[in-house]
Amino acid sequence: MATEDNQVTTTATDEKTDAGPSQQQIWRQSTSTLEQQWQTDCENGLSATEAKQRLAKHGPNELEAKKVSNLLRFLKQFNNSIIYILAAAAIITFLLHRYSDSVVIGLVIIANAFIGYFQEISADNALAKIQELLVSESFVIRDGQKMTLPSRELVPGDIVRLEAGDSVPADLRLVEADNLKIQESVLTGETDSVEKIEEPIEAETVPLAERYNQAFASTAVTSGSGLGVVVATGANTEIGKIQQDVADVKVKPTPLMQNLNRLGFGLSLAIVIAAVLLFILGAIIQVYSLPTLLIAVITMVVGSMPEGLPASTSVVLAMGTRQLTKQNAIVKTLPAVETLGAVDIINTDKTGTLTKNEMTVTDILTTHHQYQVSGVGYDSEGQIQTPTGKTVDWQQDHDLNWLVQIAGQTSDAVFNNEDGQWVLTGEPTDGALTALFHKLNHDDPVVNEIDSLPFDSAFRYSARLVDHGDQRVLMVKGAPQTLTRLIREHGGEVEAGVMADQMSQLTRQGKRVVALGYQVISQEITEIDADMIGDGLKLVGLVGIIDPPRPEVADAVKQLRYAGIQVKMITGDDPETAAAIAKQLNLADNPKAITGPELNELSDEQLSEVIDSYTVFARTTPADKLRIVKAQQANDHVVSMTGDGVNDAPALKQADIGVAMGIKGTDVAKGAADMVLADDDFTTILAAVKEGRHVFDNIRKTIRFLLPTSFAEGLIVVMSIVMDQSLPLYPTQLLWINMVSALTIQFAFIFEPVESGIMVRGPRNVKAGILSKMDVVEVIYVSLLISGLGMIAYDMLVNHSITALMGSTMTLNVVIFGKIFYLFNLRNNHPVVSKYFFQNKMAFYIIAALIVLQLGIIYLPFMQGVFHTTSINFTYGWGIPIVAGFIVLVVTEIVKLLRMRWSKLHKDRIV
Repeated sequence: MATEDNQVTTTATDEKTDAGPSQQQIWRQSTSTLEQQWQTDCENGLSATEAKQRLAKHGPNELEAKKVSNLLRFLKQFNNSIIYILAAAAIITFLLHRYSDSVVIGLVIIANAFIGYFQEISADNALAKIQELLVSESFVIRDGQKMTLPSRELVPGDIVRLEAGDSVPADLRLVEADNLKIQESVLTGETDSVEKIEEPIEAETVPLAERYNQAFASTAVTSGSGLGVVVATGANTEIGKIQQDVADVKVKPTPLMQNLNRLGFGLSLAIVIAAVLLFILGAIIQVYSLPTLLIAVITMVVGSMPEGLPASTSVVLAMGTRQLTKQNAIVKTLPAVETLGAVDIINTDKTGTLTKNEMTVTDILTTHHQYQVSGVGYDSEGQIQTPTGKTVDWQQDHDLNWLVQIAGQTSDAVFNNEDGQWVLTGEPTDGALTALFHKLNHDDPVVNEIDSLPFDSAFRYSARLVDHGDQRVLMVKGAPQTLTRLIREHGGEVEAGVMADQMSQLTRQGKRVVALGYQVISQEITEIDADMIGDGLKLVGLVGIIDPPRPEVADAVKQLRYAGIQVKMITGDDPETAAAIAKQLNLADNPKAITGPELNELSDEQLSEVIDSYTVFARTTPADKLRIVKAQQANDHVVSMTGDGVNDAPALKQADIGVAMGIKGTDVAKGAADMVLADDDFTTILAAVKEGRHVFDNIRKTIRFLLPTSFAEGLIVVMSIVMDQSLPLYPTQLLWINMVSALTIQFAFIFEPVESGIMVRGPRNVKAGILSKMDVVEVIYVSLLISGLGMIAYDMLVNHSITALMGSTMTLNVVIFGKIFYLFNLRNNHPVVSKYFFQNKMAFYIIAALIVLQLGIIYLPFMQGVFHTTSINFTYGWGIPIVAGFIVLVVTEIVKLLRMRWSKLHKDRIV
């Protein structure tokens, strides 16, 4: 076809053939050209022999995904840097006979592998769901006979008959269309059925949603009938291309995992380098014998290695996942929780996400007046009001009364209340008119129908003959231009008044305009004759119909923009309609729109250059959506994509975090997404972004807490080697510190509430890493502070008044209380003595549990033997460690206040 995304491709499972004749601009071709090009006959179809040959050449009309061994998929999960580092730590701890540590680290490795494995399985499920979309049987003409064949046997050039209720089995070029309407939301995302035609379309380029003389595989015929030539099967269909796009998108690490990989690799490298240098230095100065030196250095490495980091991160992410589940956001992968906090662009479809997907009458125009209709969507409450908000008694107004009656009596739409929600059966436009009648009457219309004329795209109106009171009335609804023309053709006059200008205004706002009128006819007439429509027809008014924005979305968009996040609309709808909704929701100060065909005129490089200047992307295909996300990511944006249709699946998978709708979303969309909104509520994304930032805050605090306290243990070993003295801490005590911290104190951060102003900061810079320069400085000085206080206390007291065993026990407590007091400094950005001190009550319970464990290791005889501790009096065992911890708190609080002061001055200068 004309655009690059429609070029003929080969199937994933059958590379030996192409799709058949060129499909360039197939919408422009006449029936005779189609027959010649595809070597077929629209009357008789292909012969059985020819069809068999083409099936052998092109392969079956089915979608297949390339299977990957589950074992290979599982083993692939171990192929990343953080797993290598963890595996090395597990081996070292095992060789040091620290079996409990080794087992814990091994479990973390296996847990991470299973998480990645099930994430890939989920992605494959999306491909499997797409495979299920192709219909199983079709009506086909072969050898001049109409027959039912398995759809997998269809080949290019086959002639397929379509009837109401059928699913389209392959991509077709229509050669007959009799009142044919097809629901194409699976491809375009738009719920309105598309009226199909058989005539060629002369345009050079035509968006997918406007190829009115084509039918596409997996779409559904809602009314009428048609005949079409198969022009693409299997993977070459539009739905097949979506499957291929989903398969081609590679699963990539989230920004958090990329940051953690870099941090873990950098830390491990630094610790190993330090260990080698320390061993060389120790060997040169001969501080210990080589075996003793080697044990001391390995002890330093194990003590410094923050083994609890992956586990702590997983727990914080899991807690965030639980919180989001309570808010109707189901997160499928743990890292996706934090990714939301880094998002700076949210791409969303329009229909059903930003709007209610409930076509609604919002405006009424009569000959001399303009009105608005209150009540959003299919709500049962609403009134007709003047532009100033004054309620109108519509029953006392001749034109309004007739307009409401015509709206109710000419519509076949029916509403059913399912689980508290109104579900429409029928066409969206009819649904809007029926909803208007219900809002004003609170009851179903009484229709005394005699005859009806259904809507036909050829004459663009419908009519119903009814007995209305003591009159026989022909009620008509249709395009304003059509009804106006009919009136004038029968010698009537149309009083334009303000109607023409207001109608133009409604059209520019992207609203669908329907005209309503009636004519009184003879009681003897029992059938509608199209030739009589217009003879005495009175046009009572026009209605403006639009799928209105959800009331709660505007505020959510406002808050997201305030948080530094751009909201972009990607839709298959008309650009004017999309732009009108974008303005109503204030997606941008001056939202600019671009269409899919215009995107296709740009190269990938050109698109990346201009992508940020557009807010609305209209008339987009699934391939367009994928290109848009890639272009945004090329500009270093962290992108979220929301969607509910099969057409959204490739973009959902490509985005840094894909968000699918849980109620109206397809299984394909849910399979490709990282998060599912159980309530289909766009505002839930706002809560998810907030929780994502909260999760990152807590992960960052956990890392800032773990690193200096782990390094402090290693520094005590380093200082002992350099100072040529016995080690204050035994290897089992280092194990205890890491183990007890992993089980207790570091989890205090997961209960920290959201800090005020978290949504004002703007998205974090994912390339800046997890720790800032000031954080690194903090890690260094806190490590030195805790280790220095431990060494000073040990040296002063062991040399004067206590035994080495008591000194070791005291030093163990110094490190533990250094952690406890440092926890209070890190909990939030407020001074420790403030109203926020008792905000996280769980922190106090966790500290109490830690102290109980410390009492056990110090005073229980069997614990003393394992961990080289001894009973110690309050002054040495608890008093000095508490004082040391208080010193840590005072120093870190002073630094915090200085940082807060500097940050405030910096902001004031910017302002």
